Amino acid sequence: MIFKVLSNPTSSGSCDSMIWLIPLTFFTGIRDALKYLTEALRSISEVELDDTIENVIDAVEKQPLSSNMVEQSTVEAAVQECSQASDEPVENIFNVIGAFDIPRYIYNSERKKFLPLSMTNFPVPNLFGTARDKAELFRERYSILQQRTHRHELFTPPAVVSHPDESRSKFQLKTIEALLGNTAKVGELIVLGMITQLKEGKFFLEDPTGVVQLDLSKAISFFGYFVFKTLLGWYEDEVFHVNAFGFPPTEPSANTRAFYGNINFFGGPSSTSVKASAKLKQLEDENENAMFVFLSDVWLDQAEVLEKLHTMFSGYSAAPPTCFFFCGNFSSAPYGKNQIRSLKGSLKALADIICEYPSIHKSSRFVFVPGPEDPGPGSVLPRPPLAENITQEFRQLVPFSVFTTNPCRIQYCTQEIIIFREDLVNKMCRNCVRFPSSKMDIPNHFVKTVLSQGHLTPLPLYVSPVYWAYDYSLRVYPVPDMLVIADKYDPFTVTNTDCVCINPGSFPRSGFSFKVFYPSNKTVEDR
Repeated sequence: MIFKVLSNPTSSGSCDSMIWLIPLTFFTGIRDALKYLTEALRSISEVELDDTIENVIDAVEKQPLSSNMVEQSTVEAAVQECSQASDEPVENIFNVIGAFDIPRYIYNSERKKFLPLSMTNFPVPNLFGTARDKAELFRERYSILQQRTHRHELFTPPAVVSHPDESRSKFQLKTIEALLGNTAKVGELIVLGMITQLKEGKFFLEDPTGVVQLDLSKAISFFGYFVFKTLLGWYEDEVFHVNAFGFPPTEPSANTRAFYGNINFFGGPSSTSVKASAKLKQLEDENENAMFVFLSDVWLDQAEVLEKLHTMFSGYSAAPPTCFFFCGNFSSAPYGKNQIRSLKGSLKALADIICEYPSIHKSSRFVFVPGPEDPGPGSVLPRPPLAENITQEFRQLVPFSVFTTNPCRIQYCTQEIIIFREDLVNKMCRNCVRFPSSKMDIPNHFVKTVLSQGHLTPLPLYVSPVYWAYDYSLRVYPVPDMLVIADKYDPFTVTNTDCVCINPGSFPRSGFSFKVFYPSNKTVEDR
């Protein structure tokens, strides 16, 4: 590397003894960036110049910089983003994003920001995970909840303390390492960690700094079921005595994006979050007829189910929905030796019904999300789509159809939707440490659990196994606009933290009911 020696002249014109060694590449990088920016702004009128420069600066600030120097590649990306902002591609209106296509962002505690995988030393995700992948799985879940909790107003000390008691009104999170270093009794502590059962009949709290035994005999529980928790209590004799425990506070999507900018956590073709697109927002508001239909447990091998689908299509033929979302299981009798052949025939029967209604066949999209008992490689999540040899004939007859993963993500204009087909409610009820003491109903507890944990399956891995390296694809962070948990539990609709959470219920078991969502005003109807 070439260095240039610069002396620091004094006021008298002589040079003092301080010598600055600055790499010439520093000046070269800035010069190239300025040259490119000058050429790019040459065609901008004087009236629009100031606003354009402000937009470019905002776009640069949103990018994850690899160094303190703004390089030409960074400026090029910022200028390109600003030029595309006013002309959003049409294909960005509706996108189905598979679990294996979701971008991975890793939280860097030193820089206090999320970095893309390419800017870290993490390997490319692999289905055959290593021991490091399993350790990082829990570490990443913890770090996301920790940074979110620290940022909450209850845990943020005021910048200016106007009253002596004001600073004490805020809470402070302690690490387990801080507890283990004390020999005397320490009271009124709040600790964030994961509740585990390392020994038979005994519970422990674990975080990246250590493990401590818990005494839950006097604990009062709040909302939800229990995995990662904030615990209030005192520490004595190497045991943390818990007075109360609750979930880490949730955070609206708008707050998250205000802190981290327009990073596209969700995935899709857009380089930045679609939330920043004014044109997509305008299209979303103008298209008042947009309609999504959600069904679960669509047993295509049952004649009664096909008959009800026939009736549903007949009712919608005059005003076709934007998209039908069919969640598995697609067979009422799984695991038989003839299951694949039977499913192919069932899909062919469904395609024939759809073709009977030309308006729906030409205008509506069809998205299929596999269930836990559909043909596939076991019960490990995320689950790949149904095999091509099963769906080939259906896709030929119904071109606007997509067979995707479980879970999957849907981006419609500026709205972000997560769809997950899993029987979670029963699993959570069976595996929670203690039922909440409040009288809130199960759906509200369930939704509170998922959003607070920021994860679709906040359960031990032996209860809900996941591919370790792809655990990030099950995150619910930032909070989406809509969360669809297709569960065999009774249908429900719950709104929490500006997120509409629905369960369409089992189509044949719930009297053939389903849910309809209108994106323009974010309302849900039961049908």
